[in-house]
Amino acid sequence: MPGKTPEKAELRFGEKSWELPVLKGSAGDIALDIRSLRKQSGMVVFDPGLANTACCASRICFVDGEKGRLFYRGYPVEYLVENHEFVEVAYLLVHSRLPDPDERLRFSKLLNRHSLIHEDMQHFFRNYPEGAHPMAILSAMVVSLSTFYPELEASAEEEIDVTVTRLLSKLRTIAAFSYKKSVGEAFVYPSHRLKYCENLLNMMFSSPVVDYQLDPVVVRTLDRVLTLHADHGQNCSTTTMRTVGSAGANLYASVAAAICALWGDLHGGANQAVVDMLERIAADGGNVERAVEDAKSGDRSRRLMGFGHRVYKAYDPRARIAKKLYHDLARHLELDDPLHEIAVRLEEKALTDPYFTERGLYPNVDFYTGLIFRAIGVPRDMFTVMFALGRLPGWIAHWLEQYSSTERRIVRPRQLYVGPDPRPHRTSPS
Repeated sequence: MPGKTPEKAELRFGEKSWELPVLKGSAGDIALDIRSLRKQSGMVVFDPGLANTACCASRICFVDGEKGRLFYRGYPVEYLVENHEFVEVAYLLVHSRLPDPDERLRFSKLLNRHSLIHEDMQHFFRNYPEGAHPMAILSAMVVSLSTFYPELEASAEEEIDVTVTRLLSKLRTIAAFSYKKSVGEAFVYPSHRLKYCENLLNMMFSSPVVDYQLDPVVVRTLDRVLTLHADHGQNCSTTTMRTVGSAGANLYASVAAAICALWGDLHGGANQAVVDMLERIAADGGNVERAVEDAKSGDRSRRLMGFGHRVYKAYDPRARIAKKLYHDLARHLELDDPLHEIAVRLEEKALTDPYFTERGLYPNVDFYTGLIFRAIGVPRDMFTVMFALGRLPGWIAHWLEQYSSTERRIVRPRQLYVGPDPRPHRTSPS
């Protein structure tokens, strides 16, 4: 929990004033504790979008937007990407520590054990209409898991591991099946011989007649991209998950709600928007210069997708990593994609243009991850599904943190009412 400081902030309104406690976390912003503000003053805080509101205290993730740094449980994301697999990072987020070899082995065995979904759930897949969006299927199937599998009812580490690995593993299978359903192909079952990302790629791209040839570079790239997405503080989907969870909803329902939030164009859909933008530039003859000049016009419909970030004032640390991953992958695959050349030129142009550099509009993680997914062969409407797979450990960690908190309260914000005054009306005769 944050610590109170000796300092107090004073709020004045007319002739009255109120003191507000000042709270400090272990890093980052200083907070004003306004929990008693309405009771004392009759006033509330107006903060649309909650950009200035700390809705919880958390030990999971620290985003340093000023310096362009990101930490999971105190570890820099650069260190984790370079030295640990996604499964280990998931364990870290859930348990606050990296696994030792025995814990890693046990966690991996649980992932394999729980990778299958109940056979009856296949009826759900078969009844979705042709062309159903994979995110719609994903969210519906996740909430359906609660009808087949028990809720978390204990806080013992063994019970938590079973619940966590069940969701981590089954969501991967559901994601792959959602893709297969969207393209009308037969489902491919998970294999106990394959690791987490290997299994995902195999279930997506193998078929009963053609085996998918796993490329270690592709597998490792995907693993690292999932780690880059594993958590990012109180973003829209995580806050949605906490809000739903605060009502006492189970883990499956809370994650399903987070998936729906991630589906929004302003959140998880950004990497798809990058590829859409690059295709528009390609249709315009690859005129990168025109795209850059159009972006300066102030017309939001012409802005460069994948540049700038609401939190980061410096270069997004995930983008630095994703940039290298993408260029290394492109060289390895000897990528022959017209969008690749346009993306490289657009990146170079924006990074040397004062309009973008002076405003801190650097390429963000979405600029590169969409290109990575495209290079791997992931179709566009699956981009956000891949994002959800990466973010799942963070969602679970936040749900568990809230679930175990002694200060858990249902989220119930106030509003500033701007509607009509009470209107005269006649009571209907009895």
